[in-house]
Amino acid sequence: MSSRPVPHRTIAVVLAGGTGQRIGLEIPKQLLKIAGKSILEHTLHIFENAPDVDEVILLMTPAYVDDARRIVENARLRKVTEILPGGSTRSETTLAAIRAATARLGEGEDCNLLFHDAVRPLLSQRVVRECVESLERYQAVDVAIPSSDTVIVTRTHGDDGEFITEVPDRSRLRRGQTPQGFRLSTIRAAYERAAADPFFQATDDCSVVVKYLPDVPVHVVAGDDYNMKVTQPVDVFIADKLFQLASHAAPAQAGEEAYRAQLSGKTMVVFGGSYGIGADICRIAEGFGARVFALGRSTTGTHVENLDHVEAALASAYAETGRIDYVVNTAGVLRVGRLAETDNETIREALEVNYLAPVNIARASYKYLSETEGQLLLFTSSSYTRGRAEYSLYSSTKAAMVNLTQALADEWAEDGIRVNCVNPERTATPMRAKAFGREPRESLLTSESVALTSLDVLVSEMTGHVIDVRKQDPTASPAQRSGFEAALASVLIQTSEDQGV
Repeated sequence: MSSRPVPHRTIAVVLAGGTGQRIGLEIPKQLLKIAGKSILEHTLHIFENAPDVDEVILLMTPAYVDDARRIVENARLRKVTEILPGGSTRSETTLAAIRAATARLGEGEDCNLLFHDAVRPLLSQRVVRECVESLERYQAVDVAIPSSDTVIVTRTHGDDGEFITEVPDRSRLRRGQTPQGFRLSTIRAAYERAAADPFFQATDDCSVVVKYLPDVPVHVVAGDDYNMKVTQPVDVFIADKLFQLASHAAPAQAGEEAYRAQLSGKTMVVFGGSYGIGADICRIAEGFGARVFALGRSTTGTHVENLDHVEAALASAYAETGRIDYVVNTAGVLRVGRLAETDNETIREALEVNYLAPVNIARASYKYLSETEGQLLLFTSSSYTRGRAEYSLYSSTKAAMVNLTQALADEWAEDGIRVNCVNPERTATPMRAKAFGREPRESLLTSESVALTSLDVLVSEMTGHVIDVRKQDPTASPAQRSGFEAALASVLIQTSEDQGV
């Protein structure tokens, strides 16, 4: 039986050669800030966090190479191995990347190249993964989405303006995106043939393969609407809003041993650990070998809105273990009612517990998490995207958690502290039952599944993200889901046995 071939090494080539002149900017548009970071940094983080990408080569506008180096250094982007000046045209920039990739390989070696526009900062990991998978079967791949608009072909007639000459069948039309992926040997051969053509022009790389290597099929990977290109001034605004509302999936661990390897010997402090999601995080993390400190008003007398209580809890955990790797806050209150009819005490409690407490926890946790380059994990609600009638206080404070997460992730990036926010769908917890009464169990997430996803976030390198937890994650592969479920079942069985259940 023949063994499965070893996958090719994959190098992502980030094309950041634009100048920003088309939209009237004094700096390249890839250096504009959206959601607290430059567009370039957002894009580089995609490949930094992509398990299928081995290294990154960045081609930057020549006058701004030093700016790119500072971004890479400050963001601790370890996969970026080269930062080179781009060419005056797209094809010159591609050739520079081909030469750089060739120089990094041994004689006769091949690899995958993914060419991606730096100004597409919302690329999904699903698209990256499918491009790499396709390159194990095909020599070239493109990313495209169906055209939702009717496309017309026009011709100009003097001063009379444009007139339609053709309306192509929309069902066969696609809008091209990036990345465009190739075997290095394939794109190199295409450009070698193109060099002999005195009329050669190219605005993208797949067209070079189609024209000069017509026998090489270019496979199409389904893109997505979020993978927009920031080209016009309005795109900057749209991208910023999409980042504000965007959510991400945490990379699931392979199984019980993977969780144990990540969590064993680590110290976790969980505020709101008395019941619900917080209690399940504590129980599952302990089952995987973490040292966990569960704090709650009803169990340890810890009032999260009281800074003295928070500082004392963290100091006690640090004194016992000498480290704090993770701080989690699941504490919250949900009072349903019309705002005009809500008394002052209820308003005070909602603001203090749902907003002041996370602020206090963040302030007090900073010095401990900076030592371990650990993570602060907060929780929001699906109501953060649009406030809900009759729980306006809860909705608005949960929106604040998203902003706090994104701000602190940027503020603490140089200290190596990660900050993320989990956004579960409706979940079966005592707090929800108290607010809304009995609901069909099948319509709710279990607190255990939210807890394990929270652990996925904690052991990941993600920062600044809102992570959706749905009853079934459509982006998760069957293998990921089975690994997730097996790990959860294993630790629940073990903790039940330990407790004599």
